[in-house]
Amino acid sequence: GLIFYDTKVTVMNRVLNATVQRTADHAAPEITLDPLEIVGAGEIRSSENSYFCQAARQLGCVPSSQLCVKLASGGDPTYAFNIRFTGEEVHGTSGSFRHFLWQVCKELQSSSLSLLLLCPSSAVNKNKGKYILTPSPITYAEEQLFHFFGQLLGIAIRADVPLPLDLLPSFWKTLVGEPLDPDVDLQEADILTYNYVKKFENINDETELEALCAEIASQHLVTESPDCPNKPCCKFTYPSLTGEEVELCPRGRHIPVGWENKDVYAAAIRSLRMRELQTPECMTAVRAGLGSIIPLQLLTTLTPLEMELRTCGLPYINLEFLKAHTMYQVGLMETDQHIEFFWSALEMFTQEELCKFIKFACNQERIPFTCPCKDGGPDTAHVPPYPMKIAPPDGAAGT
Repeated sequence: GLIFYDTKVTVMNRVLNATVQRTADHAAPEITLDPLEIVGAGEIRSSENSYFCQAARQLGCVPSSQLCVKLASGGDPTYAFNIRFTGEEVHGTSGSFRHFLWQVCKELQSSSLSLLLLCPSSAVNKNKGKYILTPSPITYAEEQLFHFFGQLLGIAIRADVPLPLDLLPSFWKTLVGEPLDPDVDLQEADILTYNYVKKFENINDETELEALCAEIASQHLVTESPDCPNKPCCKFTYPSLTGEEVELCPRGRHIPVGWENKDVYAAAIRSLRMRELQTPECMTAVRAGLGSIIPLQLLTTLTPLEMELRTCGLPYINLEFLKAHTMYQVGLMETDQHIEFFWSALEMFTQEELCKFIKFACNQERIPFTCPCKDGGPDTAHVPPYPMKIAPPDGAAGT
């Protein structure tokens, strides 16, 4: 917290350029993606045929050192790999690379891949559209996919292409090795469980406990007490984030919650959720993938929010920043009437529309918000896709 973010980025960029392993005389790895494979596939097939899985399969046999390239800058940047789309002829490598990253983020945040899970708080309009890693025991194949996901985070950092991923702060905290807050992070991820736990923690006497158990019984979460058949009681079980009933302790299904152990019950639910949010198995694979592209020691200087900014950029478009990184080509000036109309039209756009404009212009939805050229300057210092170039029309006819 003692170092400015821009200073950290400068140091980080120097380290990234000093740890380049693929030199100019090595050809970039190339992968071929078939857009038709995604179309019309069933649920199971569609996950195998997604761009994410197609790329993971093909890059699985490429040494990670080949993906460690210098930071992207200037007109024709070096990217970790080139992409060829079957049946399409694309000029240059940047557009298809950026389109691939955008498409992969869409797949990760959809039902076609099961690596990310919509956080339960979304259901009650809190942190809507935010994701966490899916907490469940993973197979070897899933571990490879989490590893590739980590590599993509590193590849995006080297390419300076912000990924349109919406992940909860708990993901970034765990990634940079910061402990989770059992109150704040639980509330962000799963407010219903947070409120449920709080009810048990705040009970003052046995009558209140009975009333609470009766209220929960009416929502079908409870069985009757073995001692008093008509008296509802909770057992030491709770649904996991993926919906399975989990025993909170050995033989939890047979242990009723009573006045003596209600605090133990509440603490057990809280620790179940915190374990699920940390997802040690999945996170180890993600960190291993990330560490194969960038030195993990860099994460020790970054706060969770800074790591998110460096990887995913800002979820909104800053028009002033874009203006400062726009070049007007021969014969055009910022004061031309149609240029002024252009900017005032963009100022009327909603953020969603601005993202679509950026996607149309350069094939990515988010733009980097730090650039070494410091508000203009020589073309070579720009981070792609800057500068935005506005040119006169090709034909001489007409206005």
